[in-house]
Amino acid sequence: MDLPGNELKRIPTHLAIVLDGNGRWAKEKGWPRLMGHRSGLKNLEATTKLIKKYGIRYFSVYAFSTENWNRPLKEVDGLMSFFRFYIRNKVEKVYADGGRIRFAGRRDRLPGDLVEMMIEAEERTKNASIFDIILCIDYGGRMEIIDAVNSLVSKGKVLSKDGKYVPISESDIRDNLYLPDVPDPDLIIRTSGELRTSNFWLWESSYSEYYFTETYWPDFNEAELVKALISYEERDRRYGSVKK
Repeated sequence: MDLPGNELKRIPTHLAIVLDGNGRWAKEKGWPRLMGHRSGLKNLEATTKLIKKYGIRYFSVYAFSTENWNRPLKEVDGLMSFFRFYIRNKVEKVYADGGRIRFAGRRDRLPGDLVEMMIEAEERTKNASIFDIILCIDYGGRMEIIDAVNSLVSKGKVLSKDGKYVPISESDIRDNLYLPDVPDPDLIIRTSGELRTSNFWLWESSYSEYYFTETYWPDFNEAELVKALISYEERDRRYGSVKK
């Protein structure tokens, strides 16, 4: 299929997606919610190939939020199993395509074996340089900022040698975020018709462009991605300034 995306002249360096609508997608088909998450994971694999095709350097996905722990235990356990499956079976494929796998979020609440697999995946793919895929697991924007401030405090960055308070700068926060080397998202897509940010990349999204679609994540295909990319290309990004 020949899509107009091949003619795009401005592609986001960092594309982020909130993978929303898996459960509703499954419910409408009369299936268990976990079937929706399984289909969503399969679509993530397909979308990763498109990231390489369109030359997007960083691709981050909101896979599991700090609030998702409040979901039924069966669903949470199922999601953890899907994460294990993805890492166990897809790391080599992503790496062969030039992809580096990274993770953002807290790890102290995740199952120990999953954390070990995450560390191994990051180490295995660290030399890939075509694109980065960032899986945000147990991630929350507020928690990331809190962790950054606590990191500064633990390093003694907020006190001078004589014990006086030293103001925290924007660069101080930036340097202590989960992935300080990753540029802010240029475009954030949210699927399934929800119109909220849901605690995703709060610090980093201060000037991100947002694109909302009614399409559930399992049905989000190349045509839908191209619509979002075209919308992004047509926008005038002024970052608070005024055109002269």
